[in-house]
Amino acid sequence: MIEEKRLRKEIIIPQGVEVELAENFTVKKNKNEISKRLFHPTVELKKEEGKIVIHPKRFTKREKKIINTFRSHIRNMFKGVQEPYEYKLKICASHFPMTVTVEGKNLIVKNFLGEKVPRTAVILPNAEVKIEGDVILITSPDKEIAGQTAANFEQCTRITNKDRRIFQDGIWIIKKGDKVF
Repeated sequence: MIEEKRLRKEIIIPQGVEVELAENFTVKKNKNEISKRLFHPTVELKKEEGKIVIHPKRFTKREKKIINTFRSHIRNMFKGVQEPYEYKLKICASHFPMTVTVEGKNLIVKNFLGEKVPRTAVILPNAEVKIEGDVILITSPDKEIAGQTAANFEQCTRITNKDRRIFQDGIWIIKKGDKVF
């Protein structure tokens, strides 16, 4: 019984947030909605009296890791629907003036290091991208989507076979939530 209480985790549902447990775990508030598939055969998710209860069927280290992972995902989802995650990226161009534009679901980088062929990066669904001068702002209620979109932009302007101390051109993450780099 002692082991059972320690591994059972309860997360209080914030006020105004709707939770739906079907095939996917869905969290909604106003227009923000996040849906993830949280499934493991030895861990159960239940909704009880304004709480989400994560309960293991077995009590091993593996279940403890899975429960803590689920708990982190759920907390991030609650936080994201209340206030979306925000990433700021800086466009740095010292050798050649590059042009960065958003076209549909892609970010297009033209004239990067004088290249003739434009580079593209994918903007994931449920992410908003705004370009203000030399700053790119990414907002999304889903932390993983915001982070992956920012990573796609950084990887788009990745340089190989050049001295990184000299060729510092590219798109770089300068702010991730409250962390400033």
